[in-house]
Parts: sequence; C-alpha cells; structure tokens
Amino acid sequence: MNLNFKLYFSILFLIVLVYSCKPDDDQLPTLKQQIGQMLLVGFRGTELKADNPIVNDLQNYNLGGVILYEKDGPSQSRPRNIESPEQLQKLVADLKSYSTEKLLIAIDEEGGVVNRLKPSYGFLESVRAQYLGEINNEDSTRFYAGRIAATLADMGINLNFAPVVDLNVDEQSPAIGALGRSFSANSSEVVFHARLFIDEHRNQNILTCCKHFPGHGSAAADSHLGFTDVTNTWSNLELEPYQKLIESGDCKLVMSAHVFNQNLDADYPATLSKIILTDILRQQLGFDGVIVSDAMEMGAITENYGIKEAIEKSINAGCDMLVFSNNIKEFNENVVPETIDLILDLVDEGKISKERILESYQRIIKLKASI
Repeated sequence: MNLNFKLYFSILFLIVLVYSCKPDDDQLPTLKQQIGQMLLVGFRGTELKADNPIVNDLQNYNLGGVILYEKDGPSQSRPRNIESPEQLQKLVADLKSYSTEKLLIAIDEEGGVVNRLKPSYGFLESVRAQYLGEINNEDSTRFYAGRIAATLADMGINLNFAPVVDLNVDEQSPAIGALGRSFSANSSEVVFHARLFIDEHRNQNILTCCKHFPGHGSAAADSHLGFTDVTNTWSNLELEPYQKLIESGDCKLVMSAHVFNQNLDADYPATLSKIILTDILRQQLGFDGVIVSDAMEMGAITENYGIKEAIEKSINAGCDMLVFSNNIKEFNENVVPETIDLILDLVDEGKISKERILESYQRIIKLKASI
C-alpha cells in the first residue's frame, strides 16, 4: 500500500513537471506579430517624423527589421536614409526606440561598389572584395573588414548583408564578377577571406549574412532585372563556401538568390524552391540559422510570379525573413500591412501553416538574442 502510494505521487509529480515545462501558447505573440518579425523593409527618410509609415510599422506591426540605403532607386535621388555619420546615428537610435522588439538594422556594406556609407557623406573609403582576394593578405582583409564593422557599430547598425561568398566563376557576370564583389574563383580563398570578414564583424557584435545561395557567380544575367538561369554554368563547387562556413559555425544567416537552376529544381528559382532551401541548405548542408530572401521586388521574381504566390512559395521553401527593399521600381508605404494581410490570408486558406510561421519566428528571436 505504501509503495503504491509513493508510486502514485511520483507519477503525479512527473505529469505536473511535464505540463509546467510545456510552452504556454498564451505567452506567444499573436500570429500577426510573428509574421511582422518575418519582414525586413526599406523606407524613406533621413529622420523619423511621427507621420512616417515606418513608425507605424514598428509600433503596430512588430516589424522584424529595416534596411538602409543612401540612394532612392525609384526617384533616382539622394539622400534616402543617409546624409552624415551624426544624422545616421540619430536615425538608427530613433528606429530602435520605436520598436517593441529588438530590431535588425541592416545595410549592404560589402565594400567597393556595393557600399552605402560613402566618403562623400563623411565615411571612410572601402575596397572591393576582389581586390582583397587578389592581394590575398590576412592583415589587409582584417583591416578593411574591421573598419567597416567598427563604423557600423558606431552607427548602431547590427546586420551587414555581407560577405558575398559567390565564386567568381564568370568575371563578366553583371551582378557579381563585373562589379568585383567576389573574393575569388577559388573556394578555399573565398572561405578564408569571408571568415576574416565575419570574424571582424563578430568582434564588433555585428551580424553578417552569407550570400547569394546557392551561388550567383556563374550567372550571365542580373536577377535584379529579370529571369536568371544558371543551369548550364553552375556547379556543386559553388556550395563549398557555404558548407565550410556552416560547419565551422561562422554562418548564422544565408541570403537566397533568385537564380534558376533546372538541375536543382525544374520549377522554381532558389528563393521559391523547397528543394534548394530546405533539402539542400538545411538538410544536406546542416544549416539551422535564419534564411533571408533577396529583395522580393527584383525582376527575377516580379516578372514571373504574382506577389502572393511568391510569398507563399518562399515561406514554404524555407525563407524565414522576406526582404522588401522598397527601392527598386516603386515605393509602397503600405508594404508591411499589405504583406502581413497577404500572409494571414494564405494561412486562412491553408496554404501556409501556423507551425511554419512559428518555426521562422523562433529562429529570428534566437538570432536576435545573440546580439
């Protein structure tokens, strides 16, 4: 009798323990708030006024991140977000103050051609990745990468959409090789310099993002402009930088490319491909970090898919964060509420599961907790 009594209370204790450790759904943000964290958007303004739509997005839609530009693409005018170091510091601080969650403040600061913090605005000169690959000197790469990282830290920026780990397969590739954005055609050299770049940013508590998966360096076209097919030029070698950086724990974010490769997926470009993002990147290469899309308004997507279909496919493919640069063909001040409504509709229609949304939300929150 005494043994049965003890056994009864032992089982009861275990049941209480299990249920007390079970996550409480009431403590989770709403589905709408989870979706808000999945968006990273561009906006207009060098200072934040109360009527700027981005303020409403931050306060009411739980926006996950913003991306900064120095030039406004639709109007072809300057400035967009950046005028000077002092102005940028205040803008970033104001953005964070309006956010209800830790906010990702992103920028494309690769160095060389792709840089937003130009000397004309009072920032230091930077160099192309190709230059660093050609001189192939650790101290030089650390110096220039460290200078970028220190500048971002001073500004309060916490995410750099760099380094480019595309191999320089085609030196005339309009989006990569022709702009000197790749360190090298040699995978080991790309990994060597990318790791130094990442390390210098990590020293400043800045997140980095390896791009553009599964490889854009062999593309004869620019996915900003339209359909980009790498079927006949891409090789498995272009996966090596990702594999090595993932294995060493250096890769926390990966940006997808909008390239199409029939040999990998006969139907969809990488950003919309579950085969490429889930089967290859997550399962084959073992990546468990955050997958972020390239800008969803780029021609490779918009000229071939409706925005609702593209959002559905990209999230189901494995994208955790969707980038809307709001800086290509047109500016949409309502991009955040409109996109959230589209995703909510897709959930209601059974095309995206709540579990898939929660999966991305949890990855994003885990990433943000690391900075």
